[in-house]
Amino acid sequence: MATAPTSRRLNLTRDQLAAFLTDQQQIRQFELLFATVDQLQVITGTDFEYQADTAAATANEALAQLVALAKESAINSALAENKANQALELLDNLTKAVEGLQMAPPPREFKRSRYGSFYDTTTQIATTINTAKAITFNNTDLRNGVYIGTPTSRVYVDTPGIYNFDTSFQLDKTAGGTGEFFFWFRLNGVDVPESASQIRIQGNNAEIFSSLNYFFDLKANDYIELMFSVSDLTVEIAAFPAAAPHPGIPSIILTVANNIEGVL
Repeated sequence: MATAPTSRRLNLTRDQLAAFLTDQQQIRQFELLFATVDQLQVITGTDFEYQADTAAATANEALAQLVALAKESAINSALAENKANQALELLDNLTKAVEGLQMAPPPREFKRSRYGSFYDTTTQIATTINTAKAITFNNTDLRNGVYIGTPTSRVYVDTPGIYNFDTSFQLDKTAGGTGEFFFWFRLNGVDVPESASQIRIQGNNAEIFSSLNYFFDLKANDYIELMFSVSDLTVEIAAFPAAAPHPGIPSIILTVANNIEGVL
C-alpha cells in the first residue's frame, strides 16, 4: 500500500521519494524541510513580516524546483542519481536559509520619515501681563511632512504618529526687578494639561537659556502651538544678532521628529 503524502506542499509519498533519495535519513530531512516551510507561511503581523514574506517567496521558488526534480526522478529512474544530487544540493541551501530566518530574523530598518526644524529671528514680547500668547516662527531650516501653517505659530503634521517636540528659547529681562515666564503647549487650540513650565528672572539683562521636549500622539493634520505668558512686560523671548565669534541667536528653536516608533 502506498504511503500518504509527506507534506501538503510536496504531494509525494515516501515510496516515491525513495526513488531518488538513498536512505531513510535523507527522506526524513526532506519531509522536515517541507513541514518547516509550510509553517513559515503563518508568520504574519510581526516586525519582520516583510523579510519573512521575501524569504517565503524565495523558499517557494526553490521548493517548486525540488518538487519538479522529485516527480521527474520518481517517474524516470534513469535520471534518478543526477536528479537526486541536484535535489540534495537545493535541499541543503534551502535548509540553511529557512534555519537562518527562524533563528535570527533580519533587523528592522528605522527611518525618520517625518521631521521639521524651525526657528524665529525676532524678539517676541507680550503686550499684556498674565495673558496667553503664541510663539511664532519665521524660518524653516528643513522639513518633511511637518510644517508651519497659518498663523505661523501652528506646527502641523501630515502623518499619524508619536512625535517628539524639542524646543529651546532665549529669555531676557530688560529692566530691574523680578519677572516670571510661563511656557506650555496647545494641541489643536486646547491647552495640554500638565504641560506648563515656570522660570523666574531677576535683574536687568538677565539672559537665561532654557529647553524642554514633549511627546505627542498626533493624527494627520493635528497642530501644536507653543504658548507663553509673563508677569512683567520686561520679560521677553529675545533674539540677538551675530557677533564675532558666534552666529546669531534665535529667540526660539524647535525640532520635531516622529522617530519614536521607528516608522518604516
